[in-house]
Amino acid sequence: MKNGLVSVIMPNYNTGDYVYESVLSVLDQTYKNIELIIVDDKSSDNSINILRGIASKDNRVKLVFLKNNGGAANARNVAIKKSNGQYISFIDSDDLWSPRKLEKQIDYMNENNYTFVATYYDYIDFEGESLDRIIKGRLRRNYWQLLKDCPGNSTVIYNANKLGKNYVPLIRRRNDYLMWLQVIKKAHYLNIFPEILVHYRIRPDSLSRKKEN
Repeated sequence: MKNGLVSVIMPNYNTGDYVYESVLSVLDQTYKNIELIIVDDKSSDNSINILRGIASKDNRVKLVFLKNNGGAANARNVAIKKSNGQYISFIDSDDLWSPRKLEKQIDYMNENNYTFVATYYDYIDFEGESLDRIIKGRLRRNYWQLLKDCPGNSTVIYNANKLGKNYVPLIRRRNDYLMWLQVIKKAHYLNIFPEILVHYRIRPDSLSRKKEN
């Protein structure tokens, strides 16, 4: 299924200053067969109204509003449970994708029969300006190499038809890292598409400022 459905998982918590731009970077992908599942973790800012406005204009957006704040890992798991895609991909609600991110990754997966793929990425500041820092790493990683060389969360996609749905351990920090260790046990390798397709935003008020590869 070359053009199989991609379920894009996005947790949101009080990112009203950034979420509109992040969502548009998903909806404006050249690869159109997507569902964007956004789980709001009981935000108290204007991001709720922003998300409702976007969803009213694009039926690919599915919103879930949690009654209690449970953290990003729980929000991602709620979205994963509701996902229907052949592929599952992730983006944080303050990060940005390049327009051909999904197209290039899925072509790369299909051409090489890969099931678990990430990309290069760089860092931007809270205003979206480049911080001149690019994260690359090994192009092919086994389990032991992944222990030392974790992919950026917003760069990853995997084939859920072949690997099943994988859920995030309910810890506050680096929960995505533990999920990737689960996925690679099934996929055997993580392969990296050697191009910067994701821009990671560093914010002083966010856990994401600690993102490292």
